[in-house]
Amino acid sequence: MEASSQIENDSIALTPASDNGRPLSEHVRLSIENYFSQLNGHDSSGLYALVLTEVEKPLLETALKHANYNQTKTAKILGLSRSTLRKKLDQYGIS
Repeated sequence: MEASSQIENDSIALTPASDNGRPLSEHVRLSIENYFSQLNGHDSSGLYALVLTEVEKPLLETALKHANYNQTKTAKILGLSRSTLRKKLDQYGIS
């Protein structure tokens, strides 16, 4: 990736258009806080895998759509190898 492209990507916030500029990290934080509040004192396990699954599948689907379902372009957008992308697509049942 060219340096100028990296700088441009770093300056673009992952912010949902409908939420007045609240960054993605804040949405994640609020969702996890909500998750813990709903536990009502019960123990939890596997939260890391749960969060990754909840974030990774829509990330893959949206990037794939953005790249017009071209796996090579999608892998480049995501910074993954094509084989890793294919493995993840299979993992989530995305074709």
